[in-house]
Amino acid sequence: MADDRERPPRPPGVGYLIRTDGAARGNPGPASAGAVLIRLDRRDARDPLAPPDASVSEYLGIRTNNVAEYVGVVRAVALARDLGAERVEMLLDSKLIVEQLHGRWRVKDAKLQPLWAEAVRTLKSFPRGWTAGHVPRAQNGAADALANAAIDRVAAGGPAVVIIRPD
Repeated sequence: MADDRERPPRPPGVGYLIRTDGAARGNPGPASAGAVLIRLDRRDARDPLAPPDASVSEYLGIRTNNVAEYVGVVRAVALARDLGAERVEMLLDSKLIVEQLHGRWRVKDAKLQPLWAEAVRTLKSFPRGWTAGHVPRAQNGAADALANAAIDRVAAGGPAVVIIRPD
């Protein structure tokens, strides 16, 4: 296994725009999370149709929609950190998560509390900070497609998790 000294250095200041979504067919029901990550230095970074630089599509088993939404955020920010991001900007269609991450709404659901804590812990690790904003569902089509693809993929006998990283 290669050690970190053999990897090429990452460019300073890399950041990602993140769009996430969770899906649950029933609540609770078969659930999944999807996320797309797009480098902030791309001109099309904020275009909802921009092709992702990295993505996550993960089947979660039987969960609620809010757990699935949170897992999408947790997986996306962890992947951004692993890719060397110094900043993340999230555009989420879950107002609940946006408000909870900013501390404006309490996290009452015991199942969400550890996911919220993990998301906040990871977000605090980005040296150039983070933002989270609410967008209409129509602007999260790519993340939604990845979430739903995970449920369909597992039902067809495929892998539970697919992570695409930049070349």
